[in-house]
Amino acid sequence: MFRFHTQSDSEVPVSTQLFSQISFAIACGQYPPGYRLPSTRQLAMQTGLHRNTISKVYRQLEEQGLVETRASSGIYVSSSENVQRSATQDAKLAQQAEAYTLVKRGLDQLLSSGCTLSQAKELFLQEIEWRMRCSARVLVCVPKPDLGSGRLMVEELEPELQMPIQLVPLDELNAVLQECFSGTVITIRYFTPQVEAIAHQWSARVIPVDIYDYEAEVELVKTLAANTCLGLVSISRAILEVAEILVGSMRGQEILVVTSEVTDTEQLKRVVRRADLLICDAPSHATVKTMIRAIRADLIRLPQVRCTEQYISQTSLIQLKRDLGLESPAVIPAGS
Repeated sequence: MFRFHTQSDSEVPVSTQLFSQISFAIACGQYPPGYRLPSTRQLAMQTGLHRNTISKVYRQLEEQGLVETRASSGIYVSSSENVQRSATQDAKLAQQAEAYTLVKRGLDQLLSSGCTLSQAKELFLQEIEWRMRCSARVLVCVPKPDLGSGRLMVEELEPELQMPIQLVPLDELNAVLQECFSGTVITIRYFTPQVEAIAHQWSARVIPVDIYDYEAEVELVKTLAANTCLGLVSISRAILEVAEILVGSMRGQEILVVTSEVTDTEQLKRVVRRADLLICDAPSHATVKTMIRAIRADLIRLPQVRCTEQYISQTSLIQLKRDLGLESPAVIPAGS
């Protein structure tokens, strides 16, 4: 039988300790579905707890769907479906408990630094209100020459965040924030100092993001045969210029690189006709495929097409959702 131990001197009530231990025993398979749990008398002898306390724990387990009472027979572990559903509920409760611990720790630190409870409450409320105001309006800001990369960010972020996002050139940010007084400004990490210098005047929050490392695409370019024609298509001229430089630094004159903004129909047509391999960003993919179909009869061979799935790194996207309150902060690992 699984051995349970409770500590009477712990801040956690003994009933909660026992509840958690039995839940764990069920979740990890020590007590499989259909297993008969120890009687209240047996558990009382093992743990030293009163039988009424153990009965209370069993009632809580039954309310959570982890166990079921069979008349004149005893307490049994419920079916695996109920256990799985309850385990999900327990995970959410655990996240809430961790969040509470973080809040309590922060409050203790404020009080130890000399704040009163009233002052701490005011600070918490001000911060929450400010973040809610900022999260209500989200802007993407990049310098005007790099506006294409900003459009790419908006294309990715709107479906991910499920909210409208405004693209603002850096030289217009001051005027835009002057009208709304707050908001969250997302920018590429490289431009953070310039954006922060403007945003902080208007109590706007700035969240920098990192771009995708394109490691898979870089490895692909390294393996291309000499004299291959590589086509690059994007909604951003700045991204194309950087990509062309990077490819040149890796392969020199070994491969030919041709580029096109997706909105330049004639240039895109020339790129599709010449390229052996086409690499494009997600917003350009449908247009590239349409162009290939449109001129297919004129093509000696169909180019291979590779679509880069993202521009913003996945790590930055996850952190951004947390910063905007779209994901529970309780799941953030300690130290992140």
